Amino acid sequence: MVSDPGKPLLRLEPGKPQRRLTRDNPGFPQAPEKFSRQAQGQRHGPKFQRLADVLARDPAGLELRQDPTALAPERLLVFEVRGSIQDFARAIAKVAGLELIDEEELPSDEDKQPVAYLLVPDARALGQLLSLWTIWLETGELPTGFTPWRNVFDCLRDLRPWGPSDRVQGSDRDILSEQISGRADDELITLEIELVFRAQAGAGTSNETEVVTAIQSRGGAVISRARLDDIAYHALLARLPVRAIRAIVDRAQSSVAGLDPVMYIRPQSVATALDVEDMLPIGAVAPSGELSPDAILAILDGVPVAAHPLLRQHLIVEDLFGLEPAAMVNQRVHGTAMASLIVHGDRNRPEPPLPRRIHCIPVLGASDEFPQNRLIVDVIYQAIMQMRGSAEPTARHVIIVNLALGNRHRQFQGQMSPWARLLDRLAHRFGILFLVSAGNVVSDFEIPGYLTSLDLEGATPDARSSAFVRALANIQADRRLLAPGETVNGLTIGAKNSDWVSAADRAFARTNIDPYPSLDTSNPSSALGPGFAGSVKPDLLMPGAREHLRVTASGGGAPIRVAPGRPGRGAGLKVAAPPSGQGLEGAESYTNGTSAATSMASRTAHRIHDALEAAYGEAFLHLPARNRAVLVKALLVHPARWPDTTASFVRRLLGPHGKGQAPRQKDNVRRFVGYGPVDSDEAVACAADRATFWATGELGPEQRLPVSVPIPAAYGGKTLPHSLSATLAWFTPVLAGRRSYRTVRMKILDPDEIGRLSIAAHGDQPDLNQTNRGTVYTRSWRGDGAAVVTADMNLPLWVQREPDQGARLDEAVTFGLAITIAMPGVNEIYDQVRDRLRDLQRAQAR
Repeated sequence: MVSDPGKPLLRLEPGKPQRRLTRDNPGFPQAPEKFSRQAQGQRHGPKFQRLADVLARDPAGLELRQDPTALAPERLLVFEVRGSIQDFARAIAKVAGLELIDEEELPSDEDKQPVAYLLVPDARALGQLLSLWTIWLETGELPTGFTPWRNVFDCLRDLRPWGPSDRVQGSDRDILSEQISGRADDELITLEIELVFRAQAGAGTSNETEVVTAIQSRGGAVISRARLDDIAYHALLARLPVRAIRAIVDRAQSSVAGLDPVMYIRPQSVATALDVEDMLPIGAVAPSGELSPDAILAILDGVPVAAHPLLRQHLIVEDLFGLEPAAMVNQRVHGTAMASLIVHGDRNRPEPPLPRRIHCIPVLGASDEFPQNRLIVDVIYQAIMQMRGSAEPTARHVIIVNLALGNRHRQFQGQMSPWARLLDRLAHRFGILFLVSAGNVVSDFEIPGYLTSLDLEGATPDARSSAFVRALANIQADRRLLAPGETVNGLTIGAKNSDWVSAADRAFARTNIDPYPSLDTSNPSSALGPGFAGSVKPDLLMPGAREHLRVTASGGGAPIRVAPGRPGRGAGLKVAAPPSGQGLEGAESYTNGTSAATSMASRTAHRIHDALEAAYGEAFLHLPARNRAVLVKALLVHPARWPDTTASFVRRLLGPHGKGQAPRQKDNVRRFVGYGPVDSDEAVACAADRATFWATGELGPEQRLPVSVPIPAAYGGKTLPHSLSATLAWFTPVLAGRRSYRTVRMKILDPDEIGRLSIAAHGDQPDLNQTNRGTVYTRSWRGDGAAVVTADMNLPLWVQREPDQGARLDEAVTFGLAITIAMPGVNEIYDQVRDRLRDLQRAQAR
């Protein structure tokens, strides 16, 4: 959409907070069906009876500790219950010493399956739990204050100790098996061991000592450790011989996987890779002028070629972890490419460089890999603390962090990774917008119905697009987000299947298979959503190159198999690259994927900040960091919208069809495009027929506040397409280890007066249940009837904080809000609302 840089975004001031409206009461969830006490006694009674028998003769429970299948002190217990039990945490607090370690909600075709992980610290707590069970089993009631436990016992599906099969998840087991295949028994393998987090430091130290001793006794060693109380994370990076790893893969009770203090055992994190192809000499370099040294954006990435002609004036490199010496100059691919995209954008489409220097802390070392002797979660934590949290912060003004990285060994399976939990915590603590890549899935996949590459190349555009969308939908479970793409407070960026390659250069594409000749969607390798608790992920799409595919298997009567092709001149984003020969300072090349798309999003976020600074100067810069960060977050997502043809195409193709299936149809659309592709120019400026407003403020518990939107006179009386859209963003405090992880929810209330504008909520957007699960809330209304607009009309748009999940939070939470009113072709829209705002400001000044 055409934008005019001379028409800046317009500021609105929120009104005073008022009491939250409760008129739209959604009702109470249906209570789960209870099991009978008799059935519960038969199902779980033997476990509790054994517990009673042993405690009667062994009050310390030492005998129980010798049996890995028993309910025992210092052992993590898994409670799986039926339905949603809201006061489970309050029930736990009634048993002295009982620790809630984690909870999650497993998907099921039958109903919700909440799972709580509780640690019983001693025999006394275990005895009290046994006493509650016995009283309930005999009477069906419980003493005052312990009533929530009755709900737990009524709906208890299973109760068991945490064991080796829990500690070694299936996907992790497969990777470890592959790593030890064909290796000698004494060869050392590095892995990550996450411990059961104990709130008391002394208990945590005792747990760690037990695990370290076990590692050393098996011929291994601990390389590094990290304990981060903020996110309930305690982990070791260790090397173990293959024979010990083999026992872990077998989930043997005698292995490290059998130790009570161990929560998870995982392969060492591995960085996502980046391809750059088609080296060529550096083209013209636009003059930069004087750059501000106060960076607002930081890159956590590989070591860049800081002396590259495209980068030498733009980067502040802080080698916090000493990774630069080991990174050979010709291997500094990832950091160089990402810095280039942020500073210059895609060099296929020349743009002015950013006006501020960029702060860069390398977190990838030799060969663009994570440091081999550090836990990546700890590396990211130390980097952010160095910039924003130390006594002498090195980048105190940074509010945007580009994290175009991911862990190839960790796909999102419903449970938050420690890396994502860390980003969420730091985002709220410091007011930082993290931009994170969704991840690339580069494995090949089958295209049913096509036996040869010639068949696929010769298919009509619609048939070819249909084949690829169906194929990816069939394997979406294998193409989930890579950690930390499930972040709740950050924005996750998918790769849009587009670039600015010229028609002449497109002929140089390495393969002939263009999967989506006319469909505006994510490229085939971009990881798919949804995110945590079914939230919309990826949040948005940015250009990640027009990805062509290569054939990996064809013929023999089996369906053809394809995989993402490498980038190049014919399908890629043009970036700075390390030198390709002796004596050269650098080169240019082409790249693609979600890392590139994330850096394009970071550049757009910076441009939004630049535009607001240019228009409002110190009035904008004096806003607190958190306000500016959530405002940039809202304005970045705000232009995203589902392409009409793509939404209708996916609905028609994947369905499901029939009455009441709209939410499931929308779910299919959002998996591919999130909230939609973003036009960067629209994010930073308005147009004659389009006005975008911004506002920022705070909401306390149970509050709402109005934002008054001026409606231009030109908006009324015309039977032309017109629209109103709004995007709300915030950083929620988080509760690590809780199913109610996102503690604060907000929403935009549908205005009562919306009908006067002859617009209504349109179908091509996530439904209310889908958009209300993260920290971005969007609403869009469209229509083409004649609006009834009176002189100096204002539309009150209400922002409301919903009841907090989990523990009540008394602190106010900052929000950013973006609102756009548009009527294509009516060029008086912007000027009229701008003049209305100026008149209001003059009146207020008087």
